[in-house]
Amino acid sequence: MATSSGQAFIRRNRPPRVHITYEDPYDAEKQVEIPFVMGVLSDLSGNASDVAKPDFADRTFLDFDMDNFENRMAAIKPAVSFRVENRLSETAGEQMPVKLTFQKMDDFSPAAVASQVPALKTLLEARTQLANLLRYMDGKVSAEDALKKLLSDPQLMALLKERAVAAPASESQDGEVKE
Repeated sequence: MATSSGQAFIRRNRPPRVHITYEDPYDAEKQVEIPFVMGVLSDLSGNASDVAKPDFADRTFLDFDMDNFENRMAAIKPAVSFRVENRLSETAGEQMPVKLTFQKMDDFSPAAVASQVPALKTLLEARTQLANLLRYMDGKVSAEDALKKLLSDPQLMALLKERAVAAPASESQDGEVKE
């Protein structure tokens, strides 16, 4: 009885997308609807998840729908670890380790993926800062002229380049800058 009321609740609130019917051979005017239930066996946690997996025989089916999808992802903690060619480095053929974890669907967006890779995170932050500067500078002619003047100063550019090279060397293991 509980199953029937549960099916009725789902039919009222979220109608099924797949309707399978067949004609009853004993009653030509009657069509019987067959419930469409699909089971999927899959290891969704990836190759680098921190969640311990029970033995295959001990695993149970989990109900996924649009209401609990994010909670299921947070519980499964899907993660993947791999190596890719480092195209940001000047050294040819250098490999870069990448470990991506996903807690919600938004973690699959390009910005969220880039923020999990340290080299790409730095570039993404620089891009965001430049976009913010562009928005701030929009329409301020005197500020644009001052910025052009600063960028055309070779001594200032050399000093900034020295500091940019020295900055990674002065960072500690915690990511804090030593003074």
